[in-house]
Amino acid sequence: QVQLVESGGGLVQPGGSLRLSCAASGFTLDYYAIAWFRQVTGKEREGVSCISSSDGSSDGITFYVDSVKGRFTISRDNAKNTVYLQMNSLKLEDTAVYYCAAVPSLPDAEICGSFSTYGGYDYWGQGTQVTVSS
Repeated sequence: QVQLVESGGGLVQPGGSLRLSCAASGFTLDYYAIAWFRQVTGKEREGVSCISSSDGSSDGITFYVDSVKGRFTISRDNAKNTVYLQMNSLKLEDTAVYYCAAVPSLPDAEICGSFSTYGGYDYWGQGTQVTVSS
């Protein structure tokens, strides 16, 4: 069965950290661009970060929305078929349901360069809730 499963969400205080995981089954993430999105009920989905497919010498090219640059880090562990989103210095406004999405790609910036508006993702996860609250 082909699927993406997010995990790692939870409740954290402002300034805290969480690491989200996006685990794939039924396909190999190495050859896929993986993007993280988030959505608050009643608001549009927002692109958070993207990592291109691996080229063997690096994990991929990474991209971030301005609001999370310097705080979030996307990475992949191909051996575990998993992409991570390390979220540090969390703010109240980071509260949302976080989703990962996947699409086959070359190890370049073609998809991730416009990941927020790209509409051709093949797979989506079910989402994991992140709540930042004091």
